[in-house]
Amino acid sequence: MDQKRELSSIDLAALVTELNRYEGAKVDKAYLYDDDLLRLKLRDFDRGRVELMIEVGEIKRAHAADPDHVADAPGRPPNFAKMLRNRMSGADFAGVEQYEFDRILTFEFEREDQNTTLVAELFGQGNVAALDETGEVIGALSTVRLKSRTVAPGSQYEYPASRLNPLDVSRGGFDRHMRESDSDVVRTLATQLNLGGLYAEEVCTRAGVPKETPIEEATDDQLGALHDALARIDERLRSGDVDPRVYEESVDGSGSDDDGSDGDDDVDPRVVDVTPFPLAEHEGLPSVGFDSFNAAVDEYFHRLGSEDTAEGEAPADAGASRPEFEEEIAKQERIIEQQRGAIEGFEEQAQAERERAELLYANYDLVDEVISTVREARENEVPWDEIGETLDAGAERGIPAAEAVVDVDGGEGTVTVELDEEGDDGGTTRVELDASEGVEVNADRLYREAKRVEDKKEGAMEAIESTREELEAVKERKAEWEEKQAADDGGDGEGDDEDEEYETDWLARSSIPIRSPDDWYDRFRWFHTSTGYLVIGGRNADQNEELVKKYMSKHDRFFHTQAHGGPVTILKASGPSESADPVDFSEETLREAAQFAVSYSSDWKDGRGAGDAYMVEPDQVSKTPESGEYIEKGSFVIRGDRTYFEDVPCRIAVGVQCEPITRAIGGPPSAIVDRAAAHVTFEPGMYAQNDAAMMAYRNLKERFNDQSFVRKVASADLLQEFLPPGGSDIVD
Repeated sequence: MDQKRELSSIDLAALVTELNRYEGAKVDKAYLYDDDLLRLKLRDFDRGRVELMIEVGEIKRAHAADPDHVADAPGRPPNFAKMLRNRMSGADFAGVEQYEFDRILTFEFEREDQNTTLVAELFGQGNVAALDETGEVIGALSTVRLKSRTVAPGSQYEYPASRLNPLDVSRGGFDRHMRESDSDVVRTLATQLNLGGLYAEEVCTRAGVPKETPIEEATDDQLGALHDALARIDERLRSGDVDPRVYEESVDGSGSDDDGSDGDDDVDPRVVDVTPFPLAEHEGLPSVGFDSFNAAVDEYFHRLGSEDTAEGEAPADAGASRPEFEEEIAKQERIIEQQRGAIEGFEEQAQAERERAELLYANYDLVDEVISTVREARENEVPWDEIGETLDAGAERGIPAAEAVVDVDGGEGTVTVELDEEGDDGGTTRVELDASEGVEVNADRLYREAKRVEDKKEGAMEAIESTREELEAVKERKAEWEEKQAADDGGDGEGDDEDEEYETDWLARSSIPIRSPDDWYDRFRWFHTSTGYLVIGGRNADQNEELVKKYMSKHDRFFHTQAHGGPVTILKASGPSESADPVDFSEETLREAAQFAVSYSSDWKDGRGAGDAYMVEPDQVSKTPESGEYIEKGSFVIRGDRTYFEDVPCRIAVGVQCEPITRAIGGPPSAIVDRAAAHVTFEPGMYAQNDAAMMAYRNLKERFNDQSFVRKVASADLLQEFLPPGGSDIVD
């Protein structure tokens, strides 16, 4: 049985009630592990330390964790974690809600000066977005730009398209959605009713309805039993009547180890599922009970992580372990299957909305009479209750327009009619009408809703195409890995040179040791030229001043661009505490420093493909202006002759260096390519700095076998520090 790695919508509905018990707890600090696990450390006056964990990678979960289950704090916090600390430190946890029936949790935090909302998307590729009081995105782990929705800093957060909530759908709505399907009962519950496979099977079992029953053969009584089973689950979740279970399975795949064999009885069973109440579908599996669902979820994922770690351990002499290609391929294929189901659901929903609109026109006179009757009564200030009673009385007398009305909702100002469908099937369809508008306006609303649903389908099609690309990328990596293994196995083993070459194939290594530097220039912009000299540049006016006053020595070179708004750039002849001698820098070294100055200037921000730079000696740089002139902070007066570098390309490469130290690096491509194990080159373009950094990070991570290494030394935040401000595009 596959182990559960993502919480379901029903799981989240059960968790929300328990998580809200921590309302009032104060945020202490935020941590980000790798690029997908967010930890919020809170202090609750009654419970003490509270650890809120939100993971949105391959594992998707959100719960309060036992402090003993929490890993030590990571090192330097990335930008997202620092932003959360600035906004949320000392804030009160004000509660959490599940967005409709989706796998989305919205956490609210309140502070006197500002409030913050965290939206955890526990579906698809996963994401966490931080919003301000207006709903504007302040930051997100991943930027999303689709036709259907956008999640990007500076934009209003957009939730995904709404999904039907099977737990609160009326009996009439339930029957309609079920009858519109051309599949069997369990598949319809799983896709059209959004229950997912496991709970769709559970509902069928509890209702006593065979899972493979075709919808056209399902009786009204069977649909009623299914709806009742859903209602009982909903009632149990709302009341907090949970009986949590963590289900286990022996390592040989059976439900129990007690088989009378002489096998290894010391092997602990592995966890396979966690549920808020016992499931009939898991009747044959042993389980462990818990007092709260949150505790069960925490224990489950803690054990799952421990089991994954244990399975991933290899003997010291085992060499490079095989990457989990099949697991990743299966994951992407599952996502594609879910996306296909969503697309089919959108198509059916759009078609149903169009058919309702067409039914209004097919029954124009009857619908117009209903609307006119209600509108006239409201104009005469007749209460809605009396309107409903009048229509009921008319139905008893056999008036067709009154007989068509099945519901009057004064709060919403709507009237629901049941209209006969065209054709020989003899079915009926319910349509909700805005009683203040005519037939045409109501029909147009339905057509527009069909168009909106079709737009959602386009977004889902974009998403499925992206997933297909990821699937193909995994398959390609698998083929390359297998090809390399075959080549290694077929080698002639003639000496140590081949072994040494394999050892330096950083992309293929299963584990890369991290050797982190601690250099004085890290807070500036910097790179090492292809000839080994350090080049440093200012990130702002303060750093420009500091570089010239504190770090520029007499044998260095000062670079700047002709365009206004460039960084001070210094080509160092030596380190800050070293004695320097005159240096005859090569032309290649000088042009790399000039390219660095141009690429981080306004030339890049303005989208120009090239720019001009000049170079002078340190003694030509002064802060003393001419008489009557003023020099802005971070600017300098240059006196004497200048050496110009014209038409220097705006190009920056970012990459991962693996030896002699491990780190993210960036700078002119000619200085980076040979130094990096893998790199990505950029030119001025359309993608914002943070988006470009995420593109580079994903590109680099896919090329390394040891992807956790890339997350630690070259995350999107670290790569972003090497990218120029302004838009960028990857150079093919």
